[in-house]
Amino acid sequence: SSSTLSSDSEVSTREDRKKCWETRDAYFACLDRAGVVKAGEEGAACAKELAGYEGNCAKSWIEYFNQRRVIADAQKDRLAQANTQFQAAK
Repeated sequence: SSSTLSSDSEVSTREDRKKCWETRDAYFACLDRAGVVKAGEEGAACAKELAGYEGNCAKSWIEYFNQRRVIADAQKDRLAQANTQFQAAK
């Protein structure tokens, strides 16, 4: 029946997303250990994790996650700088 097909594809999609997120997290943890913010600048240090990430995530998702990682790091630095300035102004 079509309802079975729909629920099967939904489960598959949910599992696919979960696997993508798990492999992304493993790759990003490796980047953190290597001291690298921008994906692709780690050389061969995270080759195994990168292969899993690229094998389990759509290219558009990979581009999005990689951009978000750089943006989040920049925001973290700006927030720390703003907090330092705030503390100094007290």
